[in-house]
Amino acid sequence: MQRPTLDDFREVRRGLPVVAAVLFVAALAFPMWRISVQAVQYPNTVLHVQLYAYPHLTGDFTEMARLNHYIGFYYPDPVFVEPNFPVQERAIDVPEWSLGPVAFVAVSLLSVFVAVAPTTEKLKRGLTYQFVGTVAVFGVLVADIQYRLWQAGHTLDPDAPVMGVSGFTPPLWGRYSVANITSVSRFGPGAYMAMVAVFLLAVALFYRDEPVTVRELPGRIRRRVERLLDRGTGAEEPTGPTTDADTGDR
Repeated sequence: MQRPTLDDFREVRRGLPVVAAVLFVAALAFPMWRISVQAVQYPNTVLHVQLYAYPHLTGDFTEMARLNHYIGFYYPDPVFVEPNFPVQERAIDVPEWSLGPVAFVAVSLLSVFVAVAPTTEKLKRGLTYQFVGTVAVFGVLVADIQYRLWQAGHTLDPDAPVMGVSGFTPPLWGRYSVANITSVSRFGPGAYMAMVAVFLLAVALFYRDEPVTVRELPGRIRRRVERLLDRGTGAEEPTGPTTDADTGDR
């Protein structure tokens, strides 16, 4: 079987999966999720905590843990890895948190494996499987995180100093208030890097049938956007002869 040459990686369908693979691994070095908290106990300070794809926290997690203690909400226990914060005995178990890097490395290796496919047919099939599999993996991760947030918010310590707090579900993105604590959740740089990587895989999948180069891609996208805008404004399609670039665009 013929192996792809370096020139072949100039094509979108081979080059972008490699870039996506690098982004998936690099994302592990950055926070995936950020939480900002305001409370009357800290009138002049906004507390910030960053969470990674593995059991690691940075920021004001000690102060945040003290605030959460008032309502009986505790950081989860990753079980498999000793975290960098004391785990409260009523904290929920989240063993899968330790497996986060496995998912990122797995989709990264698969991206490289697909990019070096020896034939065009195997490359096209691989791009399809890779994209569907990656979306499925991260879909499961997001669903699991949201479930764990629901679980933590609905297993509050009944002996907490602030009594009568109803169960709640912290959102992955958004503002919420519990008692006198207002929190804002946002994605971190690592999550955005993963999103960009998935988008690159989607672009590679879209151009799987054509040897479009990365250099040609901006022009292809521009022409496609212009055609969509023309259709939206009711402009007529050109009736003159088309160029090779026009006929080659999907």
